Amino acid sequence: MLSIFALGGINEIGKNMYAIEYSNDIIVIDCGGKFPDETLFGIDLIIPDVTYLEENKEKIRALIVTHGHEDHIGGIPYFLRKLNVPIYATRFTLGLIELKLDEHRLTSDTTLIPIDSDSTLELGSIQVTFFKVSHSIPDCLGVVFHTPEGTVVHTGDFKFDLTPANNQQYSDIHKMAQIGEQGVLVLISESTNAERKGLTPSESIVSDHLNEAFTKAEGKIFVSTFASNVNRIQQVVEASIKTRRKIALLGRSMVNVVSVAIERGYLHIPDGMLIHANEVENLDAERVVILCTGSQGEPMAALARLANGSYRDVSVYPGDTVILAAGPIPGNEKDVSRIVDNLFQLGANVIYGSGSSTGMHVSGHGYQEDLKLMLTLMKPKYFIPIHGEHRMLHHHRLLAESVGVEAGNTFIINNGDVVDVSNSIARQTRTIPSGNTFVDGLGIGDVGSIVLRDRKQLSEDGMLVIVITLSKADKTIITGPDTISRGFVYARESEDLLKEVNRLVTKAVTDLQAANIHRWNTIKQNIKKSVGQYLYTHTKKKPMILPIIIEV
Repeated sequence: MLSIFALGGINEIGKNMYAIEYSNDIIVIDCGGKFPDETLFGIDLIIPDVTYLEENKEKIRALIVTHGHEDHIGGIPYFLRKLNVPIYATRFTLGLIELKLDEHRLTSDTTLIPIDSDSTLELGSIQVTFFKVSHSIPDCLGVVFHTPEGTVVHTGDFKFDLTPANNQQYSDIHKMAQIGEQGVLVLISESTNAERKGLTPSESIVSDHLNEAFTKAEGKIFVSTFASNVNRIQQVVEASIKTRRKIALLGRSMVNVVSVAIERGYLHIPDGMLIHANEVENLDAERVVILCTGSQGEPMAALARLANGSYRDVSVYPGDTVILAAGPIPGNEKDVSRIVDNLFQLGANVIYGSGSSTGMHVSGHGYQEDLKLMLTLMKPKYFIPIHGEHRMLHHHRLLAESVGVEAGNTFIINNGDVVDVSNSIARQTRTIPSGNTFVDGLGIGDVGSIVLRDRKQLSEDGMLVIVITLSKADKTIITGPDTISRGFVYARESEDLLKEVNRLVTKAVTDLQAANIHRWNTIKQNIKKSVGQYLYTHTKKKPMILPIIIEV
């Protein structure tokens, strides 16, 4: 029996992880991470729950990575600590993975195997081949799994761009058509832009608009984009050559990715064109371009620090031009708007917004016509839309049916749902363990719902620490109660309130003593109950109450 399941990437944008299982062989596709929103206090990264894979680790033959974006490689170091399996990816993608493995000191223990669109892998009972797709990062692949049950195609992230910025980034439409002619049992395809009509605009549009902006700019030019968007960086390089400007790189990820791209031949920058950040202020403003991270409003990234004037070597002055050459990911709009406002206050000319509004960014994900073209080329019997929220998956299903996929043959699944195929008949009747694993500092998976609930309570209403010293002999109060407020009320302005809290604590303890009850847990629970009710009645707040009992 052939089984297909997702451990991440369904009903979300991020932490993509999918798997194909046949007999005693499992192949994992991608292992991404997702950055937390404001409700996940202190969490650094969200990665997929791999419980099922751990339980079946003897079956895992490989991790195949379709491309090098964070939502497809961000979880790899944490995955490898639990499941050290060979990783197959293209040369550029492996370069980005190696940066992560070096940071986590895992390089020497990991098997990295380069592949390309002409590679063929024999992984147990499954043969794997590949085809090129266009995206917003070099070296992207779609994956074809040839199983005894039938052929399964995973598109990776893609769009169809007939005039890409990098000539190597053409989609291999001829090969896709051949795969479709040979017969596709199941197509697994991304859905990010399934709501957007038409074809995705070409990268060539961006080149024209960048050249125009560079020609008109009078001061320094700042360009903020994803460090992984090597095609966009190359476009900035070409525009800088035409306007005789040198380039400085700001942001660790920008420096690292550019180094990998140059080393592996994916980015071409003339000798002497790159300068150090501390050289910027020594050159004429009309001769400098600064490429920086922070297009998503990250508070510690280079662009945010430039916008608030805290970057050490470089400053934004009135008349400088700032170009945001990336669209905000849903959820980041407020952070991006804040930075844009700060840049305008500094007197900069800010060019922001995606698509036709500025022409400085086009999506790397296919619009409806791109998705329909992929479906038409592959002609699958069954279809599983992935990589999107449920409304996107729903729209993708309608697109599939409009080009010939039979109604009822599309499976809109959740993370953990399994689509089983037997005798060419697909069914979704079972699930496997799935969910989120939270990375918090050095801890992986040790922060759960209870810890997050406590952090939420502390962030909203603060805490109240109540310290009492009891006699070990007769359990009477020796000193206290002493009440310490942190994030709840200012003690000097709330003396009456805290005096009443102390009175209630004293009463709760003495009442229990009179009833001959001396268990610490009972005393603490009674203190929490009586103080909590009083505070909510008088303040409408629910601080965390921490009674501390000391016996002497």
